[in-house]
Amino acid sequence: MKDVFQNVVESIGKDQREAALKIHFWDGDTFRVGEKPPKSELKLKSPIAVKRILKEGSLGFGEEYMHGNIEIEGDMQHLVRLGLNSGLDAPKLPLQTKLAIAILRLQTANTLKRSARNIQSHYDLGNDFYQLWLDKSMTYSCAYFRDEAHTLEQAQHDKYEHICRKLNLAPGETLVDIGCGWGGMLIHAAKHYGISGIGCTLSQQQHAFANARIREENLEGQITVKLLDYRELNGQFDKFVSIGMFEHVGREHHATFMHKVHELLKPGGFGVLHCITKDAPEKCDPWINKYIFPGGDIPAVSQVVEMLGHSDFMLEDMENLRRHYAMTLRHWSERYEEVAPTIEDKFDSRFARMWRTYLNFSEAAFCCGSLHLHQFLFTRGTEHDYPLTREHVYGN
Repeated sequence: MKDVFQNVVESIGKDQREAALKIHFWDGDTFRVGEKPPKSELKLKSPIAVKRILKEGSLGFGEEYMHGNIEIEGDMQHLVRLGLNSGLDAPKLPLQTKLAIAILRLQTANTLKRSARNIQSHYDLGNDFYQLWLDKSMTYSCAYFRDEAHTLEQAQHDKYEHICRKLNLAPGETLVDIGCGWGGMLIHAAKHYGISGIGCTLSQQQHAFANARIREENLEGQITVKLLDYRELNGQFDKFVSIGMFEHVGREHHATFMHKVHELLKPGGFGVLHCITKDAPEKCDPWINKYIFPGGDIPAVSQVVEMLGHSDFMLEDMENLRRHYAMTLRHWSERYEEVAPTIEDKFDSRFARMWRTYLNFSEAAFCCGSLHLHQFLFTRGTEHDYPLTREHVYGN
């Protein structure tokens, strides 16, 4: 098994010139990949770790790292990118593993009862946890970097501004935000554009935090956040937005989601769907599904476009912010590492390793192009008043 692993990794080094890696085996053997000094060192503490990486890819690697059977020194991002570029993250899984994954997906399907449990398992880890490494607005989605030198705070502010401009928001309009998180989008739109609106979340912690911020900003009566499943929302609104929530819907509920958006959006109204996408339809990474986002599913770009059309929406604009999400995750990872000892004390080493893996896997996926972040601008119907060019979006 050790020889097989060494051959696989050496072939990766031949295919990828940037490879600069050193491998340490449990018996003291080592070997290097690439001609440059190692950027990262992979320490494999048992034969089981090697066996699981080869047979289970990201699932095996992620679990063995969480359990401490794998150690990484140096640039973890370099190591993960090599694995993603080589396809080592997605081998042909054993039948037993496939069955376990299939059962897990059935158990975490996003029914009305299960959706709250799925969301709360991730977002209700504690506002104090997210405050350690998110920006001050508590925005947990892709930022928009008008300049690579901008801070995360500036880029998250500019993301909300970018969406407001795409929606062509105007004072007095109503906005509904499905999966509104800690309320950043609604608060920005209310303060800078004079809208009124409603957001919904299934996270109790987000709900409490968002409404506290609304009170602090003296925006009560103008916007509110409800602890509610999107399927239970009522009313009609001038504009619609959903940022980083569609990935939690599950493909078996995509049609339900689109039907609800159609019901909420007034004729002629505009919406922005901001979500992670893939080039082609495929199942979500099993490690991510098991440990980070139960019930999650990443749609293909073609699936979203098709669903919009089937739901009587007109797609007006589509923008890929893949590189922006890679940069966002780099900021998050750097902030996370600064407070990692605090996180380990608050939870445990397994939890801290799990989140380090998640942030690095995600950044590598956006860098390598296996994941994208698209903003879909659409309207309900063709009769609407909207600028002919995008100058209002991209101008100063």
